Amino acid sequence: MQNDNLKSYLHLHLIVFIWGFTAILGKLISLDALPLVWFRMLFAVGFIFVYIKFKKIPIAISKKTLLLFLIAGFIIAMHWFTFFKAIKVSNVSITLACLSTGAFFTSLLEPIFFGKKVVWYEVFFGLIVIFGLYIIFKVEGNYIYGMILALISAFLSASFAVINSYFVKKYNPTTISFYELAGGVLFLSIMLLFSGSFTVSFFKLSLSDFMYLLILSSICTAYAFIASTAVMKFISPYTVMLTINLEPIYGIILAVLIFKDNEKMSSEFYIGAAIILATVIINGILKSRSKAT
Repeated sequence: MQNDNLKSYLHLHLIVFIWGFTAILGKLISLDALPLVWFRMLFAVGFIFVYIKFKKIPIAISKKTLLLFLIAGFIIAMHWFTFFKAIKVSNVSITLACLSTGAFFTSLLEPIFFGKKVVWYEVFFGLIVIFGLYIIFKVEGNYIYGMILALISAFLSASFAVINSYFVKKYNPTTISFYELAGGVLFLSIMLLFSGSFTVSFFKLSLSDFMYLLILSSICTAYAFIASTAVMKFISPYTVMLTINLEPIYGIILAVLIFKDNEKMSSEFYIGAAIILATVIINGILKSRSKAT
């Protein structure tokens, strides 16, 4: 059992590293944010469908549940769209620093959706996060549009997490993921269709873009989602939470190593980002301890 725990812990770090690499792929792919997300979700649906058939996972659901999954799919599609758009108009470091505020959006949304009590230390931490964002906004004013998009993406991510925390108690995670991603593809397809974007040139992908999209949709989306649920059989939620908070750190380090000068920011930016990330991690530690007592 201890050996399984160690393997699962190392596996979790690999998954979080893969999630951090998602932003790098978004920067490397030359497509604009909307077609990028459409191809990502379309390919991921295909990979998960093959997995469902291989594992013989039942996917029959009611029409009401299907509608709810499709709505959640719309939210995750818009989360990814604003995420990759933020990367395109700013850079990976700015986007990931702002995206790490999602935990605090979640703490605000949970009392609204589930009637949970407001945790006052989270409100205090939220003020610290705002201070960290203020430092970043102040010194990186030329990236304001990207920061706003990243914050919207963080809010949508928090909304999606809150909604999915309800779904996962009742339905198979793979089934949820299949219908949500399919819903995202459906919504984006309608947008692209009415905007006249479905042209011959739309489907002409360069070899590099196609390869990056395959990696993004298979490893960073389908595999990472399924694997992240499997490791939870052997690792405590506390450990999972702490490790996932390393995603922005991995992503920012990778961005500096790969893109070099394009990702090197001012010292004030890293101070602001460090304040946000440290606050998120401390908040997670306190929350996990409160649940254990």
